[in-house]
Amino acid sequence: MKITTKTLITGVAVGLALAASATVASAGMKDYTGKTLKIVIPYGPGGTYDKYGVAFSNHLGKHLKGNPNIILQHMPGAGGAKAMNWFANVAPKDGMTMIVPLDNSVTNQLMRPKKMRYDARTLNWIGSSNQTNVVMVVRTDAGINKLSDLKTKKLIGSTSGKNSSGYINPMLIRGLFDYNIKMVTGYKGSSKSIFAMEQGESQMAAFNWLAWASKVPHWFVAKKGDKPFAKAIAQIGIFRDPDLPKSVPMISELVSKDMDKKAVGFLSVAGLLGRGLALPPGVDKDIVAGLRAAYDKMNADPAFAADLKKRKLRLIPSTGAKIQEIVNSAVEDASPEVVKHARNLIFGS
Repeated sequence: MKITTKTLITGVAVGLALAASATVASAGMKDYTGKTLKIVIPYGPGGTYDKYGVAFSNHLGKHLKGNPNIILQHMPGAGGAKAMNWFANVAPKDGMTMIVPLDNSVTNQLMRPKKMRYDARTLNWIGSSNQTNVVMVVRTDAGINKLSDLKTKKLIGSTSGKNSSGYINPMLIRGLFDYNIKMVTGYKGSSKSIFAMEQGESQMAAFNWLAWASKVPHWFVAKKGDKPFAKAIAQIGIFRDPDLPKSVPMISELVSKDMDKKAVGFLSVAGLLGRGLALPPGVDKDIVAGLRAAYDKMNADPAFAADLKKRKLRLIPSTGAKIQEIVNSAVEDASPEVVKHARNLIFGS
């Protein structure tokens, strides 16, 4: 893959300057007076897709001419693929319908082309508000103190479907190290998957750290004379998650074979797409530009940052143009050999 470290760092860090250089919407911005926009959430309620979607719906309209109402529509199914396929092929192209797109849109498209009926490059990426490394968390009573313990122990995980990052990343780890990991699918999003862990139906799940920190922060705090309920044992991403201890290893640091490194790097791009918004293909470019400008202003708005903090979410912003560049490069530069190797590690040959 030809995405350089410089490009990727810029993709995450560019948003940090938004407060000083937020794009000002032109006087010709579309007038949304009396209009209602819709944000599609590709999972059920309660997860970080939903939580960020709620925050977007509460703040984006303030930066659009006419201060329109914004509502949410949940469309769970097939690990988010149902919503993505509908959005790319059926959603109205009038700029009134957006989606919180899957962070693994690109990897799904390339590894499972028959299931993914979209081209991520044709979506109009509006911007992102977070970085989302995938973090594998296990119950401490599973007896897994570190990742290498899986050489001799079995682990059962819970997730939504085979297209979700909660399935793809643990199975990648299984394929890389020949660990005995089994994923049970069918749970409707991260909330249900995490609840399955709490109930003892599974021992592990893998989601972005905010899903854990916002839903079950008490799991990671040891009570007097006791162990914490769960612990993080691995993460996948381009950069270390800023909220995790340095003792939680990056999978990229544990692999040595060249093709394995490339497969991990290919999947790690998902973290940079994070949580944001996109418009379907075919939307008028002026509408796209206006919504990108409004999104940048929202990211720079202290009220938006305060609302995210209140919801136990964080702000690591990036512009729509930068996300578009990352997506285009990831699709165009991923070699067939790397994609095939990653697919075989995850789904079998």
